Amino acid sequence: MQKKLETVANAMREEQRKLLEEAAALGQIPAGNRLERIAQLELNIAAVENTLDEHE
Repeated sequence: MQKKLETVANAMREEQRKLLEEAAALGQIPAGNRLERIAQLELNIAAVENTLDEHE
């Protein structure tokens, strides 16, 4: 299960990184829905990391 959780967390990190890089390329704060998506990913990444910590 730990490996699957790590895979999910990495996929979310990659998506978040892509969105942040797109925003940086534009040189502005992302539009509301993209900004919300970045924030949601951050919360979900933290939740997965907490779950992983609990299983160590």
